[in-house]
Amino acid sequence: MPITLVTTVAELQAESARLLAAKRGTSQGLVPTMGALHEGHAALARTAVEQNDVVVASIFVNPLQFGDAVDLDRYPRTLDADLALLDGQGVDIAFAPSVEEVYPGGEPLVRVTSGRLGEKWEGASRPGHFDGALTVVAKLLHYGIPAAGSAGPVVPAAPAGGSGHSGDAGHSGGSGHSGDAGHSGDAGTAGVAPGRAGLAAYRAYFGQKDAQQLALVRRMVADLNFPVDIVGVPTVRSADGLALSSRNRFLSGEERDAALVLSRALRLLEQRANAHEPLDLDSAVALVESQPLVELDYFDVVDPASLEPLAENCRETPFRGEGLALIAAKVGPVRLIDNMPLSS
Repeated sequence: MPITLVTTVAELQAESARLLAAKRGTSQGLVPTMGALHEGHAALARTAVEQNDVVVASIFVNPLQFGDAVDLDRYPRTLDADLALLDGQGVDIAFAPSVEEVYPGGEPLVRVTSGRLGEKWEGASRPGHFDGALTVVAKLLHYGIPAAGSAGPVVPAAPAGGSGHSGDAGHSGGSGHSGDAGHSGDAGTAGVAPGRAGLAAYRAYFGQKDAQQLALVRRMVADLNFPVDIVGVPTVRSADGLALSSRNRFLSGEERDAALVLSRALRLLEQRANAHEPLDLDSAVALVESQPLVELDYFDVVDPASLEPLAENCRETPFRGEGLALIAAKVGPVRLIDNMPLSS
């Protein structure tokens, strides 16, 4: 059945309830996006379709998370192409609301705050970004809660067989090592949100590519008791290692070649972690800074849940346990972020 496009919350809730009833479904998945979709988003959609009876993907460019009006205006809007990509993955419903539908009466007077977790790394470079992102994610999660009366018992999702296709050597455990939101998982081990007796299981899918956002969403869901299971899906990379991003289209050929130093530096740390060697972060930083077209913002190894630096693992001691390497840089006019889960 072809994908159904809806633009209001009422239409979304009516159509998802109708489909759950028609399919006698026991699970519903939500894939929040800002559009300008690529293969990374396709991986999110495929994983959701594998694990749920009904899948909704939202397409909404959220003005609250843009500090620069020019950046907001420049963000690509490609609705027809986005619908085709989602339809090809088997998504049931595309929810593409207007700004007025999501924020009736203008910007909300009350917002979700990202707290200490949102003040570092990307939050330090983009003040207010995560408050805006969490506010819209909270609204989308509420919109997507399955209606009561779905048929059959709530059952765990089967392991997703396709989540490893991203070509990312840093898949070890996906993003499921965070563990801070009592019902979070990775793409292969999605669980069921607790306290959902009589209702369909509900899962939402986010990419490991935006690792800090994923950690914050998990923390919000745990702290505010959202009835949803957050599933992290591994980063999808191009054949040369560049993490897929909607912003990559703004890179020139020369800038794109220069941007590959980000993934090379991350893989260097991954290799050292796998070999139980000291990470020697300083040498990886030097590698990035040797590329003249790249202006490094931050590069560090942190705890996957708290996002606090793991300084003891970055110098002369062999790496042990789990960590997350985070990097952000401007390549020409384009700001790029990337990360690599580390385990030893």
